[in-house]
Amino acid sequence: MHMHLPSVCRHALLLAALVPCVLPPACQAADDATSESLPFIFNGKDLTGWKVPPEPYWTVDSGTIIGQSDADKKTSMLYTEKSYGDVVFETEVRFRGEIDSGIVVRKPELQVQIGVSRSLQRDMTCSFYTNKYPEEAQAKRAAELFKLNDWNRIRVEAKGNTFTVWLNGEKVARYTSDGYSDPAPIGLQIHSGVLMKVEFRSLRALPL
Repeated sequence: MHMHLPSVCRHALLLAALVPCVLPPACQAADDATSESLPFIFNGKDLTGWKVPPEPYWTVDSGTIIGQSDADKKTSMLYTEKSYGDVVFETEVRFRGEIDSGIVVRKPELQVQIGVSRSLQRDMTCSFYTNKYPEEAQAKRAAELFKLNDWNRIRVEAKGNTFTVWLNGEKVARYTSDGYSDPAPIGLQIHSGVLMKVEFRSLRALPL
């Protein structure tokens, strides 16, 4: 038995079949984008594509960006040359001992904390810092998910006015604010006042 659909229904079915095929990959949510689908923004050999600051704190060794302060304990930032608005950024991070580092996105800068907060004197890894740590933007499960002295995968998504962080595949923090709207380079931080070493590898970013 053959069913004859009105032409408008046939057109609607055809459109529904075609639409998923024409959506660009960048329309994926960060939850759905695999690590392998995110383009590398670090070549594993040198700091090409990054704005190197005057402090000799940033080096590359064995496919890893190393941020290491000296006795002067200065603040230092390593930024991408490219600016990003809506973006998903991912990296693997490793450190030992007490550090104060972070990942920044957008302008004005919104920071995802890595390590111990100088102001609170406690580990706030994967929480958002906005000159304070808003209660709703704190990654309260990070301690149970964090692998001590090992590589940890941190993913940050900036999409519209919503900012989300994943730690080792688990969503741990979300913050909503209209105050961080302008595109800007992605930055890695060494905070002043602490002698520290932090390592980053497999740095990837996908504009959304």
